[in-house]
Amino acid sequence: MKTSNTIIAVLVALAAGAYGQRLLAPAPVEAPERVDKKEDRQPNTHVEQDEHGAERILISDVKLAAAGAVFAEAAAATLSDTLSFNGVLRANQEAVVQVTPRFNGIVRAIRKRIGDAVVKDDQLASIESNQSLTAYDLKAPISGTVIDRQISLGEYASEQKPAFVVADLSTIWVDLSIYRQDLKRVRIGDEVLIDPDDGAGDIRANISYLAPVGASETQTALARVVVANPDGRLRPGLFVTARLVLAKRSVPVAVRSGAVQTLENKTVVFVREGSDKLEARPVELGEADSHFVEIRAGLSAGERYVAENSFVVKAEMGKGEAEHD
Repeated sequence: MKTSNTIIAVLVALAAGAYGQRLLAPAPVEAPERVDKKEDRQPNTHVEQDEHGAERILISDVKLAAAGAVFAEAAAATLSDTLSFNGVLRANQEAVVQVTPRFNGIVRAIRKRIGDAVVKDDQLASIESNQSLTAYDLKAPISGTVIDRQISLGEYASEQKPAFVVADLSTIWVDLSIYRQDLKRVRIGDEVLIDPDDGAGDIRANISYLAPVGASETQTALARVVVANPDGRLRPGLFVTARLVLAKRSVPVAVRSGAVQTLENKTVVFVREGSDKLEARPVELGEADSHFVEIRAGLSAGERYVAENSFVVKAEMGKGEAEHD
């Protein structure tokens, strides 16, 4: 009996100890509930719609300038109907002189080289005559630039071969190739806009010569323009493009060609609204030339628009719509 009581006492003590341990054990820490929350972001651009349904974008002048966008004002313009041609610059052959020795002999001195500027009677070279065995001077017959030299020091100079070529490059010939289908539209005296592709803008001139025969190899005829070249901007041998002005027409409102974009199947121009917004203004286009496009509806004279690099605004508007969604 005593043994049974002892066993019961031990079991009660063990049970009490286990219960006490549960009471003293720290309560389990529950993991905090995960809450997915989008942070509020302030995008650089934001797209909205105005009262007419046109899209607007919030974008600063600083950001536009950094992207290369340029503003201009819609205004009246003169559109030109033109034909485009390829051409080449040549020295004015009426101001080019081949300098030939008077007597055969040995070249004893070279005074001028290709590229040197000369004035009339400048010494070009000294040649020892075979007849008299004395040296004489070979002189520049005109003022200009030495564009070629065919003799070297110590060699035999012949009166049958030009030693130097001197050209007055203050005027340049622009030889244009006119295709046969365009010949009937080209006349002497027509205005031509010549683009040397040097970033300095077009040169205005007039056709002074139209060849009476054509070239069988290219099926083109030559039209020539004489252009003043006082600063040496034009260099013989280089290619140019030219536009022949056929007709002109004035329009009351026009924008630069690079301003026009297509957005959601609409033809738009990005117009400045206030100080910080651009509106994708739907417009109706009219006639155009290589520089300007007529605006028949949607834009008034005097309104500021993105004239260059307008594709930057189009890209920003696309980004703004994505962020807004």
